[in-house]
Amino acid sequence: MRVAIVTESFPPDVNGVAHCALQTARHLHRRGHHPLVIAPAVPHEGPADPDASRPYPVLRIPSLPLPGYPQVRVALPSRRLAAALTAHRTDVVHLASPFVLGARGMTAALRLRIPAVAVYQTDLAGYARTYLGKGENAAWRRIRAVHTAADRTLAPSTASARDLDDHGVPRVRLWARGVDTERFTPGRRDTELRRTLAPGGELIVGYVGRLAPEKNVELLSSVCALPGVRVVIVGDGPSEPGLRAALPGARFLGRLTGDELARVFASLDVFAHSGPQETFCQTVQEAQASGVPVIAPAAGGPLDLVDHGRTGLLVPPGDTAAIADAVSLLAADPRLRSALGDAGREVVQGRTWEAVGDQLIGHYTEVLATRTAVAV
Repeated sequence: MRVAIVTESFPPDVNGVAHCALQTARHLHRRGHHPLVIAPAVPHEGPADPDASRPYPVLRIPSLPLPGYPQVRVALPSRRLAAALTAHRTDVVHLASPFVLGARGMTAALRLRIPAVAVYQTDLAGYARTYLGKGENAAWRRIRAVHTAADRTLAPSTASARDLDDHGVPRVRLWARGVDTERFTPGRRDTELRRTLAPGGELIVGYVGRLAPEKNVELLSSVCALPGVRVVIVGDGPSEPGLRAALPGARFLGRLTGDELARVFASLDVFAHSGPQETFCQTVQEAQASGVPVIAPAAGGPLDLVDHGRTGLLVPPGDTAAIADAVSLLAADPRLRSALGDAGREVVQGRTWEAVGDQLIGHYTEVLATRTAVAV
């Protein structure tokens, strides 16, 4: 099968869309399929081109940084996209969180009569509300137009599927995300790192993710005020300067990836996520795979990932006091921390990228079969 992955983001970007697109391309290649990745161009940080070593082609479309958020690149109009689909002899177009480049990918797929599977992954309407204070309806019109044109839309959680259905998007199916349970494991817990992060033996509470307004990381300020607790922040983004002021005593480690990130995850005592707009929340799964108890808002993707009281704790969205209370509860009860961490680790064991990758191939196969049946 020849699959063109048209994605709004791809490594070296570090975010959920980029990571999922990368894992999808890797899995397709491992299974003997022929992926082509089409993504916005990014500035190279050094002489090496990371795409040159990939075992599948990556086409970079000229792009510009998003004003006020340079970590996000917006692809410019280009005729190269449609030409690439034709040259690749694409069977299925995979649209990863389509909005700008993905919308053009959908247009090209329609013109070339290629089936398309659209993966809903970003709460763009929520972002419009957060960043602009308006534009939710316009964002949903864009989402609805792109996804309605697709042969199938894949939602990462039941909350996302419900949102799509409520806004009139048809043909929605669930497709969750995988987690690397070999990389993210309790065995990477590092005593020396813990001493460095919390020299006084404090309970280490970590957040991992982008530092942006929609993540509401400032809600961890109440945790910073707790005695015997050290807050550790992993990630970067436009909110970092303000968060350094809002989270006194917190350790900011910057953006981490790979084994270094896994070592930090496993060395935490508690993982706390604060953003209520997650369509899935990959970092919750990575914390669970690392055997770390999770605190997350009772909204969006975490509702599928966290069984309150068994695999983690859910708190009301936006409630800084509730986050602090949950941390205090876990700080006072090591047995509960251990039980939640163990149960979280157990529940993600079957959620490997191999398993969800094969599910994705199943979706492609069904879409192709439906197209063939209609043509006949």
